[in-house]
Amino acid sequence: MPNDAQPLDEIDQAILEALAGNARISLKELAQQVGLSSPSAAERLRRLEERGVIKAFTIDLDPAAVGYPLQAIVRVRPLPGQLHIVERLIQEIPEIVECDKVTGEDCFIARLVIRSMAELDGLLDRVAERAETNTAMIKASPVKRRLPPLSRAK
Repeated sequence: MPNDAQPLDEIDQAILEALAGNARISLKELAQQVGLSSPSAAERLRRLEERGVIKAFTIDLDPAAVGYPLQAIVRVRPLPGQLHIVERLIQEIPEIVECDKVTGEDCFIARLVIRSMAELDGLLDRVAERAETNTAMIKASPVKRRLPPLSRAK
């Protein structure tokens, strides 16, 4: 745990778990679930936001429901001297919905959503002159994005 990270107590953990399940939960219902009054739950929530534990309240969108039935993971290895240009190109492609800069042989691991395999080729062509890519199509996601373990107990 970083030096400035404050531990989460059981109530903070319960709040985060409730919000991970439904970020639109009413304050009244959240308070009931975690055993607090609404003002106490609101204060806890405010403190979690101020500490940077909660960065945003968002939605979990199904890409297929909005016209992107296919997803791919693309490993990107920029050619020598092209790292910053490739990073900018990746940032400019809206179909890349996530990207991590990583250690190892590849510099970036990107997740992208696409309508077709032909669209994939067009997107990869945008970086092909400046980087090598290796693509894997996503068949299923057995572990969706989830909270890390929150309890301090091991």
